[in-house]
Amino acid sequence: MLYNELALTYDVVSWLVSLGAWRCWVKTALQYVPMERAGAVLELAHGTGNLQLDLAEVGIRSIAIDLSAAMGRIASAKLSRNHVLPSLVQARVQYLPFKDSSFSAVISTFPTDFIIAPQTLVEVHRVLGQGGIFIIIPNATMTSEGMVAQGIEWLYRVTGQRAGETNVDTIAHFFEPYGFRVRVEFAECPRSRVMVILAHKG
Repeated sequence: MLYNELALTYDVVSWLVSLGAWRCWVKTALQYVPMERAGAVLELAHGTGNLQLDLAEVGIRSIAIDLSAAMGRIASAKLSRNHVLPSLVQARVQYLPFKDSSFSAVISTFPTDFIIAPQTLVEVHRVLGQGGIFIIIPNATMTSEGMVAQGIEWLYRVTGQRAGETNVDTIAHFFEPYGFRVRVEFAECPRSRVMVILAHKG
């Protein structure tokens, strides 16, 4: 519901559950975009369009897709208000409407289960150019010792958004059959730590 009927509340809810760090979490992806390459960037599940604003701000050409028509309308309006020409497509990630080797990078921040569908990985590999990178930010962990931060972490766990310690080898082995070489890094944001999966097309 948060992606459709309640899409208008998405930014507020994200800010609340992250104690204001959500924008930092999303912008972390920019650190890993290969700026030296001229290719465009594809964002999967653009939501309300925040990362599209960030990419435009640093001069990166990008296209974004989302299955939700509600998110498309919100993102388009937000981009237009900020004088950014929207380049948004309503489509399923498992059937990307783009030619082979179209992008130097593909990004997805806080995706749902579509990100681990085999057809998703096949399609991402197809649209990435040789040496391209698939940047995924699957989660962030609150590091503050305060009671509010502890409460947020408890909420993440009981709602199934925390799977415990992440096994990096397991992540790598999951991506390898689809032609990716993987490493995992962590970035710091206010009161939190962001996990970043970097899957390079072999």
